[in-house]
Amino acid sequence: MKYAYPASSSLDSLTPQQIALKIARHCPCTVCGNCKGLHPSIGVHVVLDDGSGESTLLGVLGQYGSDDEEEKPFIPPYLDICACGHGVAEHGADELQIGTEEYRRRASYAIRIDENMQDEGKLLDFAYSDPDVESLRKRMTDAPVSVIAPSSSLPTDHDQRSKKLPTSSPSVVGDHPPPLKKRRLSMSPLSGDDNDDEEPLAMRMAQKTVPLKSPVKSGKGVKSIPPAGRMPVANGKTNVEPGLEPRVKIEEKMDDAQLDRLATGVPVDSETTAPPVRVEKAAAIELRKGIIQIMPVQNDRQPHSMVLMTGLKTLFQKQLPKMPRDYIARLVYDSNSRALAIVKRGFKVVGGILFRPFPHRGFSEIVFFATASVDQVKGYGGMLMDHYKMHIRKTYPGMNHFLTYADNYAVGYFEKQGFSKEITLDRSVWAGYIKDYEGGTIMQCTMLDKVDYLDKANILAQQQDAIMSKVRQMSRSHIVHPGLPQFQEGAPEGVTVDPQDVPGLRETGWTSSMAENLARLVPKGPDRHFMDRLLKDLQEHNQAWPFLKPVNAEDVPDYLDIVHHPMDFSTMEHKLDNNQYQAVEDFVSDARLVFDNCRLYNLEDSVYHKCANTLERFMNEQLKERIKRES
Repeated sequence: MKYAYPASSSLDSLTPQQIALKIARHCPCTVCGNCKGLHPSIGVHVVLDDGSGESTLLGVLGQYGSDDEEEKPFIPPYLDICACGHGVAEHGADELQIGTEEYRRRASYAIRIDENMQDEGKLLDFAYSDPDVESLRKRMTDAPVSVIAPSSSLPTDHDQRSKKLPTSSPSVVGDHPPPLKKRRLSMSPLSGDDNDDEEPLAMRMAQKTVPLKSPVKSGKGVKSIPPAGRMPVANGKTNVEPGLEPRVKIEEKMDDAQLDRLATGVPVDSETTAPPVRVEKAAAIELRKGIIQIMPVQNDRQPHSMVLMTGLKTLFQKQLPKMPRDYIARLVYDSNSRALAIVKRGFKVVGGILFRPFPHRGFSEIVFFATASVDQVKGYGGMLMDHYKMHIRKTYPGMNHFLTYADNYAVGYFEKQGFSKEITLDRSVWAGYIKDYEGGTIMQCTMLDKVDYLDKANILAQQQDAIMSKVRQMSRSHIVHPGLPQFQEGAPEGVTVDPQDVPGLRETGWTSSMAENLARLVPKGPDRHFMDRLLKDLQEHNQAWPFLKPVNAEDVPDYLDIVHHPMDFSTMEHKLDNNQYQAVEDFVSDARLVFDNCRLYNLEDSVYHKCANTLERFMNEQLKERIKRES
């Protein structure tokens, strides 16, 4: 007989039957007395229900199913009867008997125990136990001791169900300390790192701080103890409890080094405090623990590679819905394509980058780049890009340039990863080798030889420390100058002050010409900011090259005979800098004049005509977005 056991560790993805099974596994039987938890009988085979079904290829192919993902794999019935002959209700999983709150508390402990056992590879070993598991099981079955947080500071049932359950009940303090072993990450889209940072801030602070007033019992009732270090006020003075330091200490005189740190925003006592702990991203934690792996993939006709390529194809088709499905499949299975895939346990592809290398041309084209939507908050994208750069450096020495066409939603991401809209690679190097996507923005990234991109965080931290140290040496902002007597109380009114007489102003390098330049500056309103941004986007668009400069009449002698009002982006920039556009409509009118002139002079099937149409559509989309924001 074969039964299933749920593998998921996310409460939202578990059915009531699965939750009851997880609780019953770790709770003793209330009838037998000697049964420590629900376990299968002899001859019963328990399999893991991870949604993969029973079909396997090398033990992993069954999880993929069909491309349409409409066919549900066969899953055996769940284990619900213990070898002792009793069900889940007799093993502490009766919600009506123990109450909803206690039921949910036990569910959180059961999920955490399963995560620890899965880390050890013992999830289906019902006889396995270790000190951490036993400690959690004891805390799971023990009743809560005391409540430390008011109900108003706790999340509601709706909030709890919308998030992953915390590793321990937030409102309960148990008698046993939590185990040192960290739990495995959940696949919930809201999951972060391995720590309990997902608990509400008020809840975490309540566990770390002492209440201002704690009731204690005395012979005459209940009294309140004031905060530590302070005693009740008598005769207008605050008495300090013997042996305790007062909370407010007398300010001491600072030396020059302390003033330098204070002037640059560094706490004065920073030398005596530990440096801030850098939070490790969830992606790095999963990679370090082996939950995910980054694997190179190519079409070598091996079963292992075909599994990963199929996972990449499915991922790209889901995350890139505007791309034709057959086009994605053709490029993924192309023998000239290469890829890096983020693979979870069970060969599940949750992220990937498809690229085509051109070593003889010195660059690589990034064709597709995507991560699973539920894992995008974990930092998979940045981690994958860093590994891709180092993979290129190791596999193709001397190939330091990347090109890609990014849609409007991905431009910001690629800019964070070191890509730029400014193409410094000569057009003759890459033209004709990469596909031109209409509506996309071509971007380029050039690797630096001295940078280890897998150690980027430490490099940036060292640079930041060096800059802050230099700023502290040069900063003079801690020097306090005396105020001008003209503005003191009792001074006569109507007194004018020469800026040169202001103490400290001359030492900064200020001159009177700076004030004159400041007076000429016109404050920019929202319309001006919009026009600046729109013109910059138009100029940096990959189809904008015919419109950047005025048409040279020497190269095109008859141009002015046909186009009577020429216009280009550089002329628009000059007009914008000199405040010649009174409204956005005037700016848009000049932009449409650029496109109309191009269509008037050039044939409909020419590349110039197509560039004008593409840029005008792009501008119309930006105008629509502006209208939506203002409405």
